[in-house]
Amino acid sequence: MKRIIDILLSSVLLIILLPIILLIGFLVRLKLGSPILFKQERPGLFEKPFNLYKFRSMTDEKDKYGQILPDEQRLTPFGAFLRKYSLDELPQLYNVLKGDLSLVGPRPLLMEYLPLYTREQAKRHLVKPGITGWAQVNGRNTLSWEEKFELDVWYVHHRSLYLDFKILWLTIKKVLKKEGVSQNNHVTMEKFQGNFELEKENNGL
Repeated sequence: MKRIIDILLSSVLLIILLPIILLIGFLVRLKLGSPILFKQERPGLFEKPFNLYKFRSMTDEKDKYGQILPDEQRLTPFGAFLRKYSLDELPQLYNVLKGDLSLVGPRPLLMEYLPLYTREQAKRHLVKPGITGWAQVNGRNTLSWEEKFELDVWYVHHRSLYLDFKILWLTIKKVLKKEGVSQNNHVTMEKFQGNFELEKENNGL
């Protein structure tokens, strides 16, 4: 039933939002150049990798040594606007249609984080990742990584269609209020570095 709802809702949203998607694509091309879409490999269900799509929101500017500049220096006002209203996420409706994502589930993070999770945190991959999730409607990027993973795992254990529709409704409210878009001193969220609990697990403590 969840997959059927994902297909129906993502199809309807893609049709309804097509003019906005085309307009954003045109503006990204005009203001940021090519490519229009940002593509990155992310872990899906059971950690199987897939390509996640977003509208590009940053430039490719580099310093005099050829090193890519920090995110906060490459994020343009236009890109910040896209992120503030989650418009950069619209191409992920295609990921939902393909079956890579669900509308609701733990957000797919970077592949490099996989070895850093504790056994409990890794349970977030027991369900299909989503465009939005329980962590996103309970703080989003204002949460610590540990708090975010705890909410993700809570969702895994308590997921239901009722909870999914509740999360979708709360997501709309959060986006309209522009809450939790960024973390203090970071454009979005600082990188996950692992934690002490993982060290204890690896040492058998």
